Amino acid sequence: MKAAIIYTSVTGNTSTLAEIICEKMNNHHIETDLIPVDEFQPQLLHNYDIVTVGTYSWDNGDLPMEMEEVFEAFEEEEVNHITTGVFGTGDSFYPYYCGAVDMFRDMLYVHTNLAVTLKVELTPQDEDLHRCEKFCDRLASELAVVS
Repeated sequence: MKAAIIYTSVTGNTSTLAEIICEKMNNHHIETDLIPVDEFQPQLLHNYDIVTVGTYSWDNGDLPMEMEEVFEAFEEEEVNHITTGVFGTGDSFYPYYCGAVDMFRDMLYVHTNLAVTLKVELTPQDEDLHRCEKFCDRLASELAVVS
């Protein structure tokens, strides 16, 4: 079983969350690659059983420009066999909190085996660690059902 975490971050909040999720996936004995979006290549998707996407939201809940290639790759590649999750950080001050997470969630639901989503307010805190563990538990259990 092999997993990838494809992520982008501006403030460091989402990259911190990606690192926490990577550690939790490794605790599940799932070999996990942490892939910054600038190293992403669409054909890489076919190398993984699980792919999670980590993103911040731009402006009022928009998808960051650097994540558009990832979004389009899931729409264009044959990925219906991949178990996916999406996570992100945001500020609930904005009317559309973590809107990019919702955009990915809706698209992944159509094109993949979407298992779970996770939204974290700003910087991950100690209370978010349990939520990250549950995120990874859900991915691992969903993959077991599909396999």
